[in-house]
Amino acid sequence: MVAGFEIGHRTADGDGWLTGTTVVLAPAGALDSFDVRGGGPGTRETDLLDPSTLVQQVQAVVLTGGSAYGLAAADGVMAGLEARGLGFPVGPGPGQVVPIVPAAVIFDLGRGGHFGHRPTAEFGRAALDAARPGRPASGCVGGGTGAQAGGLKGGFGFAEQALPDGAGVAAAVVVAAAGSPVDPRTGRLWADVEHRLPEPDAAQRQALAAAQAGATPSLATTIGVVMTDRALVPAQARKVAAVAHDGLARAARPVHSMTDGDTVFCLAAGRVPEPADPRAALGAMNELLAAAADVFTAACLDALVSATGRGPWPAYADLVPGARPGPA
Repeated sequence: MVAGFEIGHRTADGDGWLTGTTVVLAPAGALDSFDVRGGGPGTRETDLLDPSTLVQQVQAVVLTGGSAYGLAAADGVMAGLEARGLGFPVGPGPGQVVPIVPAAVIFDLGRGGHFGHRPTAEFGRAALDAARPGRPASGCVGGGTGAQAGGLKGGFGFAEQALPDGAGVAAAVVVAAAGSPVDPRTGRLWADVEHRLPEPDAAQRQALAAAQAGATPSLATTIGVVMTDRALVPAQARKVAAVAHDGLARAARPVHSMTDGDTVFCLAAGRVPEPADPRAALGAMNELLAAAADVFTAACLDALVSATGRGPWPAYADLVPGARPGPA
């Protein structure tokens, strides 16, 4: 995991539930920006991420199910951070803070069988308390529990990459796309850009096509967070979030529709300074942008191959049994 960040999940799977919440925590704070490309986003506190506003750092980002109802999960994260004394200081006392917790949601209402079962403040608090450094669990966990993508089971995925200057970049993604994650000609996942997985045979391609054809149209959203320990200014962080959408476009087709709410955040912990030489700084920024797109695609792949089928949504690995998570 990139230094300065922790991730935790709260999963509700069974007894009418199929939803959850993921928290990306920056205990020491992080610069945050975002980029929305979908036509139906569900978000919270994104106005505060504009470079012209007062607040320059956040303590956590929430990725959650529950559609707009699920934004309540951020209340629990705020309460937990307040108890730790973490937030924007608004008074002289050490506990007089307002935690800044942007959030984005996917649509998964009723997927477990009960429309009223969706994340609450308790989910956010539990995910915050579960946050740890290190690689998080992938698949049908946290915000990806109720995700579906083009008739297949979606989920939560993670990938990271080291940059030449010693900085790191990682992506935490909930894949819940209206578009298909599968190339209809080959049956391969679009996100499998390096062809690490076996090519499906004719029967498997037919099963994948049937799953897509039988999918019920639904609202959808792929949401994620790109994390880096490099020092960025707000405009740079916004650019990283924007370019990460290129990684999404490699993983599902089409993307950014009116029924998607595709939203990407960028968190920068500021531990690795920008090179002093302007030409070196430009090169380092370009390396970060390229890596942001690559890890976003890899995280989408991790989500799709780690997922397991639920209800009417088979997982890719259910239909192509040789598919396994590859190294990110």
